[in-house]
Amino acid sequence: MADWAEHERREAERYRDGEARLPDDPDERQRQLTRMGNAAGGAGLALLMQGRRDEAQEWFARAAERYRESWENAPPGSWGRPIGAIKSRILAGDSAGAEAEARWALEQGPAEATSPIGRYAATLALLTLGRYEEARPVASSIRERDDFPEAVADALAAICAEDRIAYVEAVESVLESFETREEYLEDIPIADTVLVLQALAARRDLEAELPPSALLP
Repeated sequence: MADWAEHERREAERYRDGEARLPDDPDERQRQLTRMGNAAGGAGLALLMQGRRDEAQEWFARAAERYRESWENAPPGSWGRPIGAIKSRILAGDSAGAEAEARWALEQGPAEATSPIGRYAATLALLTLGRYEEARPVASSIRERDDFPEAVADALAAICAEDRIAYVEAVESVLESFETREEYLEDIPIADTVLVLQALAARRDLEAELPPSALLP
């Protein structure tokens, strides 16, 4: 069993340590801000698993802010930053914040990216804004790639198409992929992508009844 209180303590400590040592050099600073975003998100997830949603929301907000702050000096194509910002707001249950992050993300041009991670950012943003018809071709382009998780791409496409059967099958596969992996971001064993997909699917009444899992609240 995961010690969620210990995970929370460790991630909060990582965040505060990074905050106390923010460098002035732009490149070093954007890297540190990203690490702080990861730590804040980890703390939020650990709190979510403890049922402490209000506290989790505060940490997810910090994560979104640090990811967005890091973007200015990040290398081109650092699409993980807007993805992290959008996901953090969704995990916080902050619909208005998620939509604001999505609009900002789309302004950076991820739909025109050649990388699957860029198109993933665009798809997440469009789904967050309820722009399903625009999201469909972008999501479909991810499904054609062999360098992006197939089940995640299938789940996104199913949400776009409002196909509940396809969505349930896909999100169950995403959960299974998390349960069989050995490494997690920030060493936090939680299926955060499943939580985000479920939140997006719920807006179209597609949310799946998933089996009990130690990786879900």
